[in-house]
Amino acid sequence: MTVAPLSLRAETFVPHLLHASERSWTETNCYVDVWIEVLNALDLDPVAASAFTLSCDFEGDQWTFFKFPPEDLWSLYGIDVAEMNVWRPVVDHVEEQLAMGRLCTVEGDALFLPDTAGVSYGTHHVKTTIVPSRLDRDARALGYFHNAGYYELEGDDFDGLFRLGTHEDPAALPPYMERIRLDRVRRDDPDLVDRVLALTRDHLARRPSDNPVRRMAGRLREDLPWLATQDLEVFHLYSFGLSRQCGASTELAASFVDWLNEHDGPGTGSAATALREVSEGAKRLQFAMARVARGRTVDIDGVLGDMAANWDDAMGVLGARYGG
Repeated sequence: MTVAPLSLRAETFVPHLLHASERSWTETNCYVDVWIEVLNALDLDPVAASAFTLSCDFEGDQWTFFKFPPEDLWSLYGIDVAEMNVWRPVVDHVEEQLAMGRLCTVEGDALFLPDTAGVSYGTHHVKTTIVPSRLDRDARALGYFHNAGYYELEGDDFDGLFRLGTHEDPAALPPYMERIRLDRVRRDDPDLVDRVLALTRDHLARRPSDNPVRRMAGRLREDLPWLATQDLEVFHLYSFGLSRQCGASTELAASFVDWLNEHDGPGTGSAATALREVSEGAKRLQFAMARVARGRTVDIDGVLGDMAANWDDAMGVLGARYGG
């Protein structure tokens, strides 16, 4: 029997414009990307829910692994997200949640996700987050949100993802899961702009008290000699946590500020431009670090200086408009 609270098919699903190919960062991280497409499928705007990007920080060894906060999703759209107690086989939990009209996030192994072909599918164990939307246990078939789209898998991939059959491993720890209740979802809310503005002020109040790009620059300068001794696999892990999360979060922040400029009146367009410059700088920084990992000498001071100046400009404009 198939359980599917949403009527979706992989071949007809249209990803959100936040995943358009012309963006600098077509993917951000597995959690943000999957929520962009879940909100898209629910006819809710993920851009309006992106105020949290304004409070991202450099955490000392990595940029914030940014996520849609559950409290923001509840405040804006009435989506209730909470961690699950995984005490049964994961497939049982997923099947029951879908039967109740709910979704759930599931930590899974990208080794069994066909949409990662050429990256990890069938070759590498990589932890990632998916949101199942359609499950047929008898047919061993699953429809799921992952990264920048909606996909389908079946057969041995189904067994591997849920650790069934020959993939069963009694010693494996249960994955992290969240249930997503949709019974109070609000659409066409006349108070949406006011709710977004409240979250904007809240996240700006929580933004770093100094310039996080300058702190990241200091750490990068310290790490360059070490990075020059590492292989490309280490570089990819390192750059994901720094340049990619910085660039992807500021590009999403720029899109959010565009939303503010459209729905709360003009005046913050220069902040969106500055945030895009930070994002573009992070892309250039990533290319520079790749050259370092290949044993070349590069100067990153210029790009980092421009990124830091643009961060100050953006936060100055937004702080003057929305406080915090």
